[in-house]
Amino acid sequence: MKISIQVSVNSSLEKVWSAWISPDDINQWNAASDEWYNPRSSNDLRIGGKFSYRMEAKDGSFGFDFEGTYTKVEQFSLIEYALEDGRTVSIQFTHGSSGVKVVETFDAEDENSAEQQKQGWQCILNRFAKHVESKQ
Repeated sequence: MKISIQVSVNSSLEKVWSAWISPDDINQWNAASDEWYNPRSSNDLRIGGKFSYRMEAKDGSFGFDFEGTYTKVEQFSLIEYALEDGRTVSIQFTHGSSGVKVVETFDAEDENSAEQQKQGWQCILNRFAKHVESKQ
């Protein structure tokens, strides 16, 4: 089952793209809530390149690595990758009159309900938009 989420970011396509791929920026926005944070990231944005984001609860109770391999990269337009468990993710960037629309589509996993997954990923995407807009 595929799940899609989206957000509009009031910024330039170049700034949105840069914030999506820069490890320093990723560390600022990649968390589903204020109780979580992303202490480190690495990103090799090219077909066959890998990324790794470390997500941890601020209270130290839990943490995990979110990792994948890029399968398609079209600068300022599209990023696709495969997660270690074989699920796939696609992120589309479209510039319009109200900024940049970011649409993220991902394969659902089996541990959590589709609604929980949608909410979690949407929270991260909303934090991304706030981060980019705060840098203006």
